[in-house]
Amino acid sequence: MMLKIEVLRGFVTVARHGNLHDAATKLGRTPSAVSMMLKQFEAHLGEPLFETDRKNRLTALGAFVLEQAERELEHFDGTVKAIEGYASASFGRIRVATVPSVAGTIIPRLFSEKISKYSDIHVELRDMDSRSVIHELSRGRVDVGIATLDQSGSGLHSRLLMADRFGVVCARMHPLAAHSVPIDWKDLEGVRLFANSLSERIETEAARELHRASNISAHNVTSIIGMVRANIGVTILPEMAAKAVEQSDLVFQLLADESVTREIHLLRRADSALSPVARMFEADVVQTVEDMLAAGDQ
Repeated sequence: MMLKIEVLRGFVTVARHGNLHDAATKLGRTPSAVSMMLKQFEAHLGEPLFETDRKNRLTALGAFVLEQAERELEHFDGTVKAIEGYASASFGRIRVATVPSVAGTIIPRLFSEKISKYSDIHVELRDMDSRSVIHELSRGRVDVGIATLDQSGSGLHSRLLMADRFGVVCARMHPLAAHSVPIDWKDLEGVRLFANSLSERIETEAARELHRASNISAHNVTSIIGMVRANIGVTILPEMAAKAVEQSDLVFQLLADESVTREIHLLRRADSALSPVARMFEADVVQTVEDMLAAGDQ
């Protein structure tokens, strides 16, 4: 006889209840079926597990088997729970790399609405620029990325989440803050521009001329915002990036050129399957963005 987990569970149930009838009810089997299982178990061991047929007193072997069986059942049940939990995305681990603007807007909204789903999930969130997101994805260091896709994104599966327009960020006391209409490129002539890694991606000739004339650039948006707040100059950012650093003393004015947009993609490696948790996170990101766009909250 090969010992099976069902045999150990049956024996433990009888030992804890002290009689066949109650144990059989708990197991959803007939008393005769449970009795036969115990007889086969004892025959396999060559020794009795109970001192009497009433099953209310264990032998020394029975006490030892009970201790070992309960330990094994606890481990087995824990393993089953872990497997089922992982498959149903009720727990697990996910590594996410995203651009700062998404980390400061979409991700907080996602978790504020769905945090209960992630109570037993370890989420590792890293914010970085788009090139770094793609770099980390390509090397398998993160599971999901949210970034602007460029030529370095070969080998990645992408889904367009949204596109946001660029605009000018300036101090509230700056003359451009008083504009009641979107700002034209000509309005920026003679204005000190702080270039950044996002604005440098704008490919229109007017933007290139402005950036060629700019003598200050910074990779970190926080550094640029500090100088903008001091009313030393202005910078150009996508609307979501501007909202992520929004302050009462700053103003965001859309550019009149509606063709100047930034596309944000949901990214993952094309050659590997996502875990159930990662798939759930992707679906929640998509739903959160759809809800934001439908509400006009971008």
